[in-house]
Amino acid sequence: MQQDILINWSPQETRVAIVESGSVQELHVERTLERGLVGNVYLGKVARVLPGMQSAFIDIGLERAAFLHVADLHTNGPHVPSRDTDGRNGQPQVPIEKQVFEGQALMVQVIKDPIGTKGARLSSQISIAGRLLVFLPQDDHVGVSQKIPSDQREALRRRLTALAGEAGGGFILRTNGEDASDAELGEDISYLRKTWTRIKDGAQRLPPPALLHQDLNLLQRVLRDLVTEETQTIRIDSREQHGLLLAFGQEFMPAAAGRLQLYKGERPIFDLYSVDEEIARALGRRVDLKSGGYLIVDQTEALTTVDVNTGGYVGARNFDDTIFKTNLEAAHAIARQLRLRNLGGIIIVDFIDMQREDHRDAVLSEFRKQLARDRVKTMSGGFSQLGLVEMTRKRTRESLAHLLCQPCDACQGKGAVRTARTVAYDILREILREARQFNPREYRVVAAPQVVELFLDEESQHLAGLSDFIGKPISLQSESAMGQEQYDIVLL
Repeated sequence: MQQDILINWSPQETRVAIVESGSVQELHVERTLERGLVGNVYLGKVARVLPGMQSAFIDIGLERAAFLHVADLHTNGPHVPSRDTDGRNGQPQVPIEKQVFEGQALMVQVIKDPIGTKGARLSSQISIAGRLLVFLPQDDHVGVSQKIPSDQREALRRRLTALAGEAGGGFILRTNGEDASDAELGEDISYLRKTWTRIKDGAQRLPPPALLHQDLNLLQRVLRDLVTEETQTIRIDSREQHGLLLAFGQEFMPAAAGRLQLYKGERPIFDLYSVDEEIARALGRRVDLKSGGYLIVDQTEALTTVDVNTGGYVGARNFDDTIFKTNLEAAHAIARQLRLRNLGGIIIVDFIDMQREDHRDAVLSEFRKQLARDRVKTMSGGFSQLGLVEMTRKRTRESLAHLLCQPCDACQGKGAVRTARTVAYDILREILREARQFNPREYRVVAAPQVVELFLDEESQHLAGLSDFIGKPISLQSESAMGQEQYDIVLL
């Protein structure tokens, strides 16, 4: 299927849309101020060694010195993981003061971003992530992700060992490299070794502290991770970034760089396929289908649910055909929405109940066919006894809603607020509670306009009755800045 990639760049934000057959399928967003440091490789200078803590502070050019624990120091032989701080792996641990000294230049990698007053956490065990592989230039180990089924690992390990050759360095096959071809793995190996050569050259030329390698930004990851054989064009609307990306691509990914184009149109590049409108729709609960049916997508902490409804669709000859055609269209739309919104984890799909077995099989087959086009790994089951389809989609990054939105201040993420009448009755109960404890001259209710309006109209009799019961006047003050659930009772 023909694919085009559109890149909208600005100094504060990079947005990437993947378009297939004229329809937006994926959106990727990266904001300049929110880029972390994890994965960056620096040539640092040891500022201070702390034998009592078996740690060292390393100057890598940031505002605060970074922190290196002895367990994260690379040694000749198997790397000791950071959680293994007392030699439980059977190997005696060499004290940090015998391995590093103040003023020493040391190549390190950030494994945890600085938080609050704490500096970044470092490791001298370098690992460079590619699209399919992780390169360990200081080791010779060839491994396979533990998430790949155990019965496949040994064959994949032998295959990767043969491809890696004798040039040195270790590799770990990532989960998304399970089905990769030899050619794709070979390209990733070549890219990773070139990157390591560039890092070593920088370490020899530059004085510490110096940044030797920065984890790829979104523009560069487009060429590394998103370009496929189906990609026809990669269009970017910034002349400066086009030049930088072209130079990067020609060095590391020449095949992908050949598809890069500078967009010179007068219209904003995202207007070509109404991408901004697609983003707005992808943030809503309801997704309308062309037939008149619709989806309701609800994302929670534990899982995502997708409900299919016929809506106003009555185009087929009988009700069974109406349901079948709506579910078929929904199968396409759901697979697209999962990619567009980048929904991960457990997903429950509630198709409209179908009586015929052949209809259920056809819908399930079409749904799996559409899921197979997703670059992110998915697994789906059949229809359960309750008629639901359960599936999982690997979490690769934050969902679009989590990236672009925050919980509503009014409803705190519930998606609903209490009615004005419910709030009014809460206020009446609160005044009665206060009257039992205090003896003010007057009670003043400060609330949202719609709540005050209710007290002045339909609930005026109840308010007056409470005032007579407690023997105190109750005044009202409307505050437009307050949300419907907010109120305050002032004792005067």
